[in-house]
This record gives sequence, C-alpha cells and structure tokens, in this order.
Amino acid sequence: MTTHTNSLDDRCINTIRFLAVDAVQQANSGHPGMPMGAAPMAYILWTKFLRHSPRNPGWPDRDRFVLSAGHGSMLIYSLLHLSGYDLSLDEIKNFRQWKSKTPGHPEYGDTPGVETTTGPLGQGFATGVGMAIAERHLAARYNRPGHTVVDHYTYAIVSDGDLMEGISHEAASLAGHLKLGKLVYLYDDNHISIEGGTDLAFTENRLDRFASYDWHVQQVANGNDLDAIEKALEAARDETDRPSLIAVRTSIGFGSPNRQDTAKAHGEPLGDEERMLTKENLGWPQEPLFYIPDEVLTHFRQSVTRGLALEESWTASFRNYLAAFPEEGIRFEKQLKGELPPDWDADIPVFPADPKGKATRVSSGIVLNAIGNKVPALMGGSADLAPSNKTLIESENGFQAGSYDQRNIHFGVREFGMTGVLNGMALHDGFIPYGGTFLIFSDYMRPAIRLACLMKQQVIYVLTHDSIGLGEDGPTHRPVEHLASLRAMPNLVVLRPADANETAEAWKFAVKNNRGPTVLALTRQSVPTLDRSVFAPANLLHRGGYTLKDSDTPPDVLLLASGSEIKLALAAAETLADEGTAARVVSMPSWELFDAQPEEYRKTVLPENVTARIAIEAGATQGWHKYVGAGGRVIGLDHFGASAPMDELYTNFGITAESVVQAARELLNGGT
Repeated sequence: MTTHTNSLDDRCINTIRFLAVDAVQQANSGHPGMPMGAAPMAYILWTKFLRHSPRNPGWPDRDRFVLSAGHGSMLIYSLLHLSGYDLSLDEIKNFRQWKSKTPGHPEYGDTPGVETTTGPLGQGFATGVGMAIAERHLAARYNRPGHTVVDHYTYAIVSDGDLMEGISHEAASLAGHLKLGKLVYLYDDNHISIEGGTDLAFTENRLDRFASYDWHVQQVANGNDLDAIEKALEAARDETDRPSLIAVRTSIGFGSPNRQDTAKAHGEPLGDEERMLTKENLGWPQEPLFYIPDEVLTHFRQSVTRGLALEESWTASFRNYLAAFPEEGIRFEKQLKGELPPDWDADIPVFPADPKGKATRVSSGIVLNAIGNKVPALMGGSADLAPSNKTLIESENGFQAGSYDQRNIHFGVREFGMTGVLNGMALHDGFIPYGGTFLIFSDYMRPAIRLACLMKQQVIYVLTHDSIGLGEDGPTHRPVEHLASLRAMPNLVVLRPADANETAEAWKFAVKNNRGPTVLALTRQSVPTLDRSVFAPANLLHRGGYTLKDSDTPPDVLLLASGSEIKLALAAAETLADEGTAARVVSMPSWELFDAQPEEYRKTVLPENVTARIAIEAGATQGWHKYVGAGGRVIGLDHFGASAPMDELYTNFGITAESVVQAARELLNGGT
C-alpha cells in the first residue's frame, strides 16, 4: 500500500527526504531516518515562518535556526541547497567527504547558513537559548518606540537524545525563568534511539517537564499533518512570555517499508534495495539519484526573493532609525561589527607594587568593571558564584524578564548550561560573553568549551580558585589535572596570570582575542603585586612566556612558573643568588601564546645551553617537560589534595621555595 500524494507540498517534502536518503547511501554513512521523519515540520518552518536571506546568510535581523539533532545533518543541507544558499548539489553528493561543505554533523564556518556546530546532543538546545538571550538584550538596548531594529526568533529542531542530555534540563530551566518568548523548539518526537525504543530509558512525561519549566507546550499527533504543524507554530509565535516546545509525533524513516519506526532507520544507510522500495512506496522516481523536480526548486527558491525583500525592508527601517537616533545607531552598528570603542581599555588601572597584593580573582573583578563600563558587548555572569568569581559588572543590574537591557546574567548552578548559552551569545553578532565558576567545575563545562574551540568563538571563561591555594575545602574542590586538560584543547588560550598587572593584561588579550575562547585561571589567595620598575613589564604576558627577572650573569638555572607560584620562583632565585648560583625566573602565563612566538624569541627566553631547568606549578606536571627537557624537574601535584590550611598544603606537598632551591642544587651537581 503506497502512502504518497501528488501535491506540491508532498513533492517538496519528499525531495528533502530523498536528497537525504541518496546522500547517506552514496556516502555509505549517516543518519537517514531523522530527515525522513522530520521533513514535513522543517518544510513548513522554512517556507512559511523562517525569516532568512539565502543570498546574505549574515543579515543581522534574520531568524536563527539550530538543528540540535545534528546527526540528521542532511535535513539542513537539503533545506539550504533548495532554498538557494551557496551549497551546490555537488556538495550534497559529496556528503561526509574530504573538504566538502556537508560534513557528517553541521559545522559552523563550513557551510553557508549553518548557525552553529551541533552533533553532541543537547548542546544545540543550549546554544539556541543563548541566541534568544542575545536577541532579547539587543532589542531592549536599541529598539525605540516606532523604530524596531532587533526583532527575530530562534528556532530549533530537537530530538529525544537532546532532551535526555542533562544540558537541556539546565538550559530549558533558565529559558523558562527568563521568559524567552521568541524561542521556539520543534521536538522530533519519534520514540526511537540507537538502542531501540525510547521506552528503554526515557519514559518521563516530557510535556509536563517543560510545562514545569514554564514553557508553552503543544503537541501535534501526526508529524505529516501540515496544517496542525502550521497552527502550532503560529500559536508559538503568538506566545510572548514563554518559550515554546512543540512535540511533533513523527515516524523515523518515514516511508521505508521495512525500517520505518525502527532503530535500524537511525544511524545507517537504508541499503539499495530498501531505498528503491521506499521510493516506490512514496511514489518517487528511482532514477535519477538526487532528483529535484523543477517546480519544487522554483517553490523553494522563492526564499531568495522573499529574503532580499525582508532584508531591504530592514535596511530601510534601520536607515530611519539611524536618522532618528544617530548615537544609538552608530553604537549598534559598531557592536554588531565587533568594533571596540577607541578608549575601551583607558580605565584599566596599573596596580601599584604591593608585597601583600591581592588575589588575581579580585584584580580580575576590578579590570572587568573598568572594561565593562566601556564595552557594551561584554556580557555574562557566573554559575551562582559571582561574589567569589568577581564577575558582576557593578554599574549593571541582573538580566531578567522585564530587564533584558541589563548585562549581569545569573545562570544558577548550571555550569554546562551556562557554557552552552555563552556559545549561542558568541555566535550572535554583537557580544563578548563571559562566564565564571571555580576551575574545578570546568569538568562540567568541557563539552561546550570544546565546541567554542571548534567554532573559534570568542568566549571568556573566568575560572577562579585555581589550585591548592583554596585550602580547607579539600580535594573535591581543588583542581589538579584541570590546567593540563584545558591546555590540551586545540584553539583554547589558557592564561594563568602571576599578579594584578598580568591579570589586567590577560583581560586585554581576552577582549581582543576574536579567534577563539580564552580561559583566565585565577587565584583565591592573595599574591604580591610585583614592582614592574624592578621586574619586566606585565604586557609581556601577550608573548605567553617572558624573562621576569634575570640574573646579573648568564643563568645557570632557569626557573619557570605561572600564577601564584611565581613568588616561589622569585624567592628561590634570591636564595640561589646568595649561594652564587645565577637563576633566571621566567613567567609562563600561557603555553599557547609562548608556543606561537618565533623560535628566535623562545630561545632568548629559554636558551638551549641552559639545561638545568625547573618548572613550578601547583597542579599536574603533565606537559611542563617540553619546556624543562628530559633532564629537568617539575615541582607540582600529580595526586589529589587534602583538606587543610593553604600554607600547610604547600609545605606538605613540597611546593615551596626550599624545594626549588634543593632541586636546582641537585641538577647543577649532576643529579636528575
């Protein structure tokens, strides 16, 4: 029994389905079932609701679309090609192949029209929340009565897997609290996961769950009922005070005689025989492959003219806005372009020398406020630790429903959700987002940090309490392996400043670093503010490593350190000098920046002829040997800590100036 009809809508939907089926089959890899089942709702969304401009994917006031169910990537690739984006049919045919614009999961920057990298389930869900936050904030800051320059929706298609992942709970709870009414998610409720039916492990009432988050919840019983899908989307758009979830009951692998509604349709090609049976069942020509009827392409390509008209209308509206509010209009344009005000760093203090000093988290808070008062794009908060992380912009109030113009976001105890939201804000032009927590809890953030690195998005992570220096809280809260693990992540710059002025320079770097995310690893305990008339200038932090204090004669030993352990290296150098040993102290706030320096510079800091080298850092020793060499020493912590006062911990774990001096003696006396 066949299930096809002959309407234009059905031909359009089946075109989406079979582009996906043929591409997956040709690649012999991929997920055909999700596009086959979700094609109807995607078709209605893209042709009747989504405001976008295929000829200008970066038009500022476009609606955002996130395919959180990134395994179904052929769904979005089909839509992009059919709608007229710069994605050729040859690229569809090259699905999952080397250097194609159609990778296995959507990747930001690879494919025109793809708004974010998705694949790890749940992260697209959180990213969309960040995009919706960005839209609400810009609208509140810049719209004026009679002049609306920011007015767009964020849509997503999410899956059972997205809703199972914990990040979706965190992000959904925050979105409901913030009343993000311009956030609309279509839930591909197909009841199938890789292992089988979702009843194996996912039996909660999803609709009640989202209702409890204060979302507007609807249900469409038949995923092929185009009228019902359209009405649900209209109702979602009319709901202004709550984000919306529309649960659309779909059939994975729709139309496949032997695989529909089975796990076999999820993650593998249908196979040639089943592909032909499915085309026969849905009344689709078996040849040619990648068939697109002319009338289907004509219908979809109306998105081009419609998008140009929408863009032209917005441009005219913005021109009127600029005439009526020139100051706001110019500021808005510059913010969208990522331009920093010319005096953005003018109020950053130069901290005076102070033997007692202050914690670098405290210095960070001072610098954040100096920058935040000048840079409207800087926006963020903390995972319920702002008083400890020092992440509040004091001139601003909390970003809440009814006060969307404010810049302090209270993320709650939701580290993973926070980090995914920051990615969405970074992807929305006009923001330098930041988020704070303790360094130990970067474990909860890593998957979303990794996506920021993949997308090379500017996000700043303020990670305080960076070592055993936090003392009595004990090993559960004391980072050991975290610096090493973050340094292993490509495209991430980790900065562990030694004092207040290095912290100021770290912030300067992070605000200007639009090539990827930045970690600021900061102390809980006070560290001396170094006298820069005696020591090298703090702006050398931008080179990653530099000679902080040199010896009067060529050095016998090199002492490398970061952060709070710089004071140990300096104390050890003084003792060694009294003994007649020349020691050079090298501040190493960032391995990534140091490694990027010319070889000639690196050799001036770490001369090859000086093989007696010691690195000091109150964390895992992993990685330091590339700087100290096989014969060098690393004084650190390769085990978990204990609960005790800070000074006792440093002493009992052997992270002391005395240990550094003893290691230097042994190395210079031929020891290893």
